Amino acid sequence: MRIAGYIEHPVLKITIFQMENKLAVKLEAGLFEQTYKFRTGSQVSGVEDIRRLVDDSFITAALEEMSRMRSIREAALSRLAPEGEEDEFEDII
Repeated sequence: MRIAGYIEHPVLKITIFQMENKLAVKLEAGLFEQTYKFRTGSQVSGVEDIRRLVDDSFITAALEEMSRMRSIREAALSRLAPEGEEDEFEDII
């Protein structure tokens, strides 16, 4: 797998990868990432096709999904915290 290119975006780091018979696009924002893989063929045959595919609608949907991922992560972390424990410092005298 090699990096075939990047797509500029103010919020996301978007990287295009090329493999034998596949192309992948990875979107990263902080702790979260999504990767979409495509077999090369009639609809997607190169980097320029991926650039056209990752349009405003695609990016908006990916950002909404990352928001859901963030909510899932926060909910899981809150379930992990022991009940009644607060994030306060001990009193220092």
